[in-house]
Amino acid sequence: MRKLVCFVACLLLVAGAISADKTRVRWYVGLGGGSDAPTFKGQQDVVDQFNASQNDIQLVLEIVANAQAYDTLSTEIQAGNPPDIVGPVGIRGRDSFLGTWADMTPLIAKNKYNLKDFDPKIVKFFQVEKQGQLGLPFAIYPSVVFYNKDLFDEARLPYPPHKYGQAYVDKDGKKKPWNTDTLRELAMQLTVDQNGKAATAKDFDPEHILQFGYGEQMTDFRGTATLFGAASLVDKNGKAQIPRNWREGMKWYYDAMWKDHFAPTYAYGQSDAFLQGNWFQTGNMAMSHVHLWYLGFAQLNFNWDVAAVPSYKGKATAKLHADTFELVKSSKNQDAAFKVLTYLIGEAAPKLLTTYGGMPARLSLQASFFKTFNDTKFPGKKIDWQVFVDSMAYNDNPNHESWMPSFQETSNKYTEYWTKFQNDGNLNVGKELDSLTADLQTIFQAAKK
Repeated sequence: MRKLVCFVACLLLVAGAISADKTRVRWYVGLGGGSDAPTFKGQQDVVDQFNASQNDIQLVLEIVANAQAYDTLSTEIQAGNPPDIVGPVGIRGRDSFLGTWADMTPLIAKNKYNLKDFDPKIVKFFQVEKQGQLGLPFAIYPSVVFYNKDLFDEARLPYPPHKYGQAYVDKDGKKKPWNTDTLRELAMQLTVDQNGKAATAKDFDPEHILQFGYGEQMTDFRGTATLFGAASLVDKNGKAQIPRNWREGMKWYYDAMWKDHFAPTYAYGQSDAFLQGNWFQTGNMAMSHVHLWYLGFAQLNFNWDVAAVPSYKGKATAKLHADTFELVKSSKNQDAAFKVLTYLIGEAAPKLLTTYGGMPARLSLQASFFKTFNDTKFPGKKIDWQVFVDSMAYNDNPNHESWMPSFQETSNKYTEYWTKFQNDGNLNVGKELDSLTADLQTIFQAAKK
């Protein structure tokens, strides 16, 4: 595999003949998208077009398979031979190398780079305390609540609101805030057992559920908790914590699985009946909270649309996935690399976004993106794409994939607890979270040595 990786990277290096009188800028691909074969040509076309457009910089593409990309990049950096640009990369990939990236603030000012085509909150999303502006917006994947219109119609229940701040109007015409309390109430009405009884009924059978009302789909402990607000497992002093809002969120979701029965447990969620985690596609999940990337592979053969993420204590948080390009701090070609980076997220953005399948962060490109996406992926369907656009302003910062000490070990540890929550209905959630905090602190302390 490593020989294949080197072959691909070297092949692409040769593809762009290097001129001695030009500044060579190395573009490293592999931490995120772009390391699968169907994307190679699109990326190389962008490189060729850039090199033909000017005479000062020679852009060189290096592609490394994702499985080896983290180790390869680490080795290059430690050997004093880092690339100049890395991307596309998400928050998890970025924060696995926190401290490696250049603060772009001085370069933005020096080049008078215009940020007006980006939502200011998305620009801020890439700002990290004490690190600076790590990246500029490129591809974004907002989260929304997907809902099955057929199941709502069958239950004669009004659809959830599409606009943030808008109330939910129930079947009696009563307005209720669209928050986690209303979500719970609605989800229980939409959860049905094999006898057609809703989860609100006294004789509801939780052992034979055929249809669930709501689920945090295709995410982990941190992603699930973020419905209750942005937070971090690391406090301002570097110690382990589980903030109050996440504790309340975990109790709410644990009860959703084991007490209220409107969210799938592990056994239900990973069953064949619920497609091993692809719940919404079954047509038997009324509402799922998931990201835009889900539509890249989901096959939804029923009537559906999307709604706003409900609020908690008056504030909605729509967790966000986003890709950017990073400048390596130790690169000796900062100015040239910044010029390339602005080309990748500017003139080359339509080509690259098509290659990667991402939503443009640029406001001016979003309308055409959604029109094309709707016409090609869901012809004849009327989807409220504006909800995705609106969700950008409610992103989670700190992000649910952001930095933690001993990143992989910490992830493994909270996943261990999250798996336990999904499999055991007799836990004391508070005590389990206390135990998780202690375990994480042990990992964090060891990371300092």
